[in-house]
Amino acid sequence: MRLSAVLAALGLVVAGAAHADEAFVTNQSSDDLSVLDLATGQSVATIPIGGRPAGVAVTPDGARAFVTSPEGKKLSIIDTVGRAVLAQVPVEGGPLGVAVHPSGKPVFVADWYNHKIHVVDPDAKKVTAEIGVGLSPSGLAVTPDGKVLLSADRDSNEVSVVDLATQKRIARIKVGERPFGVTIAADGKRAYTANVASNDVSVIDLEARKTIAAVPVGERPYAVALAGGRAFVTNQYGNSVTVFDAATLRKIQDIPVGDYPEGIEASKNGADVYVSNWFSNTLTRIDVATLKVTQELKTGDGPRAFGVFIRKTP
Repeated sequence: MRLSAVLAALGLVVAGAAHADEAFVTNQSSDDLSVLDLATGQSVATIPIGGRPAGVAVTPDGARAFVTSPEGKKLSIIDTVGRAVLAQVPVEGGPLGVAVHPSGKPVFVADWYNHKIHVVDPDAKKVTAEIGVGLSPSGLAVTPDGKVLLSADRDSNEVSVVDLATQKRIARIKVGERPFGVTIAADGKRAYTANVASNDVSVIDLEARKTIAAVPVGERPYAVALAGGRAFVTNQYGNSVTVFDAATLRKIQDIPVGDYPEGIEASKNGADVYVSNWFSNTLTRIDVATLKVTQELKTGDGPRAFGVFIRKTP
């Protein structure tokens, strides 16, 4: 091996030991998963997936990631440390959104075409149950206590509330038009849906199980991230992120990002927000305190990063 290659490899090792977060970005057009070191801004691995990957959920302990392939009809189980696909579980219909229980299992996969949620045991590598929800479920999220699953049912204009003890839908909450991404606050009290057709975000009181506000944002909002007492919303057609105060629900500003922004998540320390830009093949970093774009990272082709895509390393 050449000396330059050895030094490069050593550099990656040193950088890996120093940083706190990595991004696992689904690239739909290149059929793979980019692993980005968020401290250095460098790509450290590319993992082939296939089937036009879109949804992603990293486990709370960071050991695994789960990736949906809508066209491949499968859920890939990723070893995040080894940078390898451990298994691919067949999932019928159109697997899109994905969420993982706070304990690390089971995994929940939204079936866009068949209007249900597949429950996957990642150890047994198979679907163990199915839960009926509304039409075209997209984004999924589990409450921090692990008791409730929320499903943004796009074509029903509502959110399904699923009791995970019984694996039954127990409530339906009306939201805006065509909800797509759904995000739950860290205290489990509120949830937020990005409503693609009504250009707003529905704010849900989870205890009361009702929508308490609709916050206007940009054109075709896709997903919501929460950090620093603020909500950050990707606007697909606006090529921007709308920021509003999570307490007063007042808009703060719009931040220009790349073309067709979709997935969005805050860093684990809450200092930054990362936005995947589907048409720009980039991941934009936004400083939460200053609301300024501080970095553009290269991804694969067609990054979606729909879900929880950031991993904190040991």
